[in-house]
Amino acid sequence: MKNKLILGIFLSTCGVLSAQNSTKISKEIKTFLEKKRDYNRAIGFGYSIQIYNGKEVTAKSRLAKFKVLYPTVKTKLVYNAPEWKVQVGTYKTKLDADRAMLIFKKEYTGLIAVPLGK
Repeated sequence: MKNKLILGIFLSTCGVLSAQNSTKISKEIKTFLEKKRDYNRAIGFGYSIQIYNGKEVTAKSRLAKFKVLYPTVKTKLVYNAPEWKVQVGTYKTKLDADRAMLIFKKEYTGLIAVPLGK
């Protein structure tokens, strides 16, 4: 009796485990994942550091100065009427962006981490 109970539990557990291994992804999920990957390639994901927000002339001069100080860091000049923004770097997590901000704080004040694509 005890052996039959153990055998029954074992067989039912094997059935559950094998059911978890087979993955069936619906077409809708595949389509969604493809769209998400395309979006991430086009827009990006993660964070960038904004070092300036204001007038065009000042933004361009800050961008040029930053490129001289940190030539390997990706930079971007963004215009959202009526202000210009200088954003630098691409970081996967906010923590990575915060770590980089500690380096840039030596030269710049008022830094903020912003999500990419904003």
